Amino acid sequence: MPQPLVVDGHNDLPWALRETGYDFDAVDVAKSQPQLHTDLPRLRAGGVGAQFWSVFVPCSLRGGDAVTATLEQVDAVRTMVARYPDDLVLVTDADGLEAALASGRIGSLMGAEGGHSIDGSLGALRALHALGVRYLTLTHNENTDWADSATDVPRHGGLTRFGREVVAELNRLGMLVDLSHVAATTMHDALDVTAAPVVFSHSSARAVADHPRNVPDDVLARLADNGGVCMVTFVPRFVSPAAAAWSAEVHDAALAAGVDARDLGALDAFSEAYEPACPPATLADVVAHVEHVREVAGVEHVGLGGDYDGTPTTPQGLEDVSRYPALLDALRQRGWTEPELVALAHGNVVRVLREAGSVAAGLQAVRGPSTATVEALDGPG
Repeated sequence: MPQPLVVDGHNDLPWALRETGYDFDAVDVAKSQPQLHTDLPRLRAGGVGAQFWSVFVPCSLRGGDAVTATLEQVDAVRTMVARYPDDLVLVTDADGLEAALASGRIGSLMGAEGGHSIDGSLGALRALHALGVRYLTLTHNENTDWADSATDVPRHGGLTRFGREVVAELNRLGMLVDLSHVAATTMHDALDVTAAPVVFSHSSARAVADHPRNVPDDVLARLADNGGVCMVTFVPRFVSPAAAAWSAEVHDAALAAGVDARDLGALDAFSEAYEPACPPATLADVVAHVEHVREVAGVEHVGLGGDYDGTPTTPQGLEDVSRYPALLDALRQRGWTEPELVALAHGNVVRVLREAGSVAAGLQAVRGPSTATVEALDGPG
């Protein structure tokens, strides 16, 4: 039986390529790259019809350095698309996404991961939009000056006034508001003010695995009214209850050892040396999250966001981007119908992108770009 094409919400291949100087001769993704989770042959094998490429930069980059690095990440994605024109096509809206799915080329969308990427500037946000970026994750592992992260000490109680203005400007531009990585208070504040459906580009269900990066049920329940989508991720410590408990233990041990647990590199190094090792996650763990999101939010509000090449380990059975068919087959065996699988694989995210575009058209007819600043709305830092 033919598998529905997958539109995945989050892949960190651009950052992996940055670590080799964006050298597509040295790392030719048209060929097998076993050191990565992602290459074009495995995307084809996995039935990936479109991918949101993360133009992530770490929170350790501040101010203009973060903006510059984000632009370099955007440039890398655009360079990759241009280098492989028979396989990839740049996508910026729902029509383009549907055309890509019908064309046989892999639609390539971009998402900026963390509000630090715009350095408190709505002008920088608009510049990213002009370059093709179509979602902004409001925070990464650390708070911004205007939004609380799930993995930092609460500072604002959710969104500040400027944070609400960021959401409004995202709505006006037709960019998706991505609530992965943010605190539950930020999730609720964003849902209170957004005029368009939101996404969680790579998050799972907190009721299944108690990790702060996952989405609580009271937020999932709001997606039915909002129209948004939770794109279930495959990161082992977010999907396995045992791995989530291990992650909390390691986090506390890292803090006790003086390690900044918000620093991905430092925490990963500490975690790799920690004994006992992280318990493995499995495909069945991911199935449990997908089914929980369907149960709480509805089948119209669940998708997939694997976070391949953004996690050092993957669940057994979901080792790389070729493995989406195994997940879809597992769900089919559990009674999922073909229309439900299509909704999960790509239908829901196509709808959200189309609705965001429709909202943007209406807003642009009545208001222009916001000139708000952090200082004007929230006062001096």
